[in-house]
Amino acid sequence: MINKETIQVLTEEWLQGNDYFLVDINFGADERIVIEIDHADGVWIEDCAELSRFLQERLGDELGDFELEVGSAGLGQPFKVEQQYVNHIGDTVEVLGQDGKKIQGVLKSVDGKNFTVTVQEKQKQEGKKRPVLVDVDKTFSMDEVKYAKYLLTFK
Repeated sequence: MINKETIQVLTEEWLQGNDYFLVDINFGADERIVIEIDHADGVWIEDCAELSRFLQERLGDELGDFELEVGSAGLGQPFKVEQQYVNHIGDTVEVLGQDGKKIQGVLKSVDGKNFTVTVQEKQKQEGKKRPVLVDVDKTFSMDEVKYAKYLLTFK
């Protein structure tokens, strides 16, 4: 019987030597296995097809009636693994906290399961009549936010 661990081991085998990394493996109720991979420079469809062929060759009849789907994690989708955070350092991100508040800012750093976002906040400063925008660093735990994702902007 095919299982997630088998798919993960084989996918990791193919990923070795590539700059790709595994984001997620999902077994759907409709007998679909969806594998999400990512890369710092984006995912090429040719590489998705190559990984799919690799898995089909290795699994053979064990795949049975399952449909195999290999794709990218998606540009505007929430981050699922640490490497996605690392790849987007310097980019604008949106974070939805457990309190339901969304913030937008620049992903400054990643340290283990924590990440820091620089946001602009209005603050009253001495000698100024009006509040001014200042950069403030906010640190979050990846496990304690509802999501964090790359914020796609069109300028």
